Amino acid sequence: MTPPETATDASAEQAIARRGISDRLFYGWWMVMAAAGLQLIQGMVLGQAFGAYVVVLREEFGWSKTILSSASSLREMESGVMGPVQGWMLNRWGPRLICQLGLVVFAGGFVLFSRIQSIPEFLGAFLIMSIGASMSGYLTLTYAMVQWFERRRATALSLTAAGGAIGGIMVRVTVLSMDTFGWRETAMLSAVLLLVVGLPLSFVVRWRPANHGLHIDGIAPDANAEVLGSGEIVAADGTRDFTLKEAMRTRQFWFVGFGHGSALFVVAALNVHFISHLKESLGFTLGFATTISLTLPLLFLVGTLLGGPIGDRFSKRWVSVVCMWAHAAAILGLAFVTTVPMVLAFATLHGLAWGLRGPQMAAIRADYFGRTHFATILGVSNALIIIGTISGPVIAGYVYDVTNSYRVGFIIVAALAAAGSLFFILAPKPQRPLASVPAR
Repeated sequence: MTPPETATDASAEQAIARRGISDRLFYGWWMVMAAAGLQLIQGMVLGQAFGAYVVVLREEFGWSKTILSSASSLREMESGVMGPVQGWMLNRWGPRLICQLGLVVFAGGFVLFSRIQSIPEFLGAFLIMSIGASMSGYLTLTYAMVQWFERRRATALSLTAAGGAIGGIMVRVTVLSMDTFGWRETAMLSAVLLLVVGLPLSFVVRWRPANHGLHIDGIAPDANAEVLGSGEIVAADGTRDFTLKEAMRTRQFWFVGFGHGSALFVVAALNVHFISHLKESLGFTLGFATTISLTLPLLFLVGTLLGGPIGDRFSKRWVSVVCMWAHAAAILGLAFVTTVPMVLAFATLHGLAWGLRGPQMAAIRADYFGRTHFATILGVSNALIIIGTISGPVIAGYVYDVTNSYRVGFIIVAALAAAGSLFFILAPKPQRPLASVPAR
């Protein structure tokens, strides 16, 4: 079976030329805009909107928060398990097909979700939605961006992630739809949006620029480098990209993964418990606490837009280290401050650090291990990342149950974030392996 887009396609090149894309704007930037649009839709219909669904499902069915929260853990577990499989699929069939299949599955999950009447139906529908979201989301779109960008890689990834941040802000549209039409009708509208808007955007996504007569970054490669049939480039110094097995033998693979997981330990803990901390520990009203919480996605957006150019200009590793210190300082401050200005100050620090660090996580792996086997390397890394996303909220919540306060839990999370910076400090760029076919 011949995978899609595996050979240079003259007709595709001619089609691109007819559209004038390659003459006016590097095609990769059109992909960035499409990927940002896909992330926006996903963030709006499911990401931040899940909290709203929790409220309406509890009101209608009376299900416990434990049952409803288990769906979030189910999604994280699915991402960790699905990651390696999805990475293999991307390497075999390319990002466009996987993204399109994911959108169809995602929409189908929403249709089923709109008809649920029991807990098993809820968990089953949510699992299907999670699989579709993974296939059409972060890993697939990041893999596509890595294939098309090198010099401006962090910028491309930051602009893609900005779509998700805007989607988080636009979750108010989803909530308004729930209030106006009902949550079941909103779920059906979400399915329609994924198919009517998401699918056309997915057609913009391509695999490798060489398959369409183009070059990475829109710049011809070094004349001393050789492109192999797999799309892999043997550099002038005779080195090549890492395979998954080779990457896993390096300490950098594990340290970057544990560092990323430590960062998400903080992010996940605050995403789940920030509003509760403001209401139950500081005595703010729910409405005021929710308003303050909106600063996080807004600042994440600002940090994300800044993170790309900064990562392209400075060391991604040291940017990540500084962001980890900022995460630790922010949550440590939130454990002790009580005034609104100080809460906003530390929330600002955390939101900016979250946004600045985000684009570096994928970009640093591509810089270290190359783009040829990037999908499987990042997919397997998800198994390390998931430790942070699941354990952060659980630890903070457990300590609260024991002590009736978030302070001790936040101190623990802050300490682990500061310790997590050591993983990045101890992970300088590894030496690339030598190619069996030397560059000419």
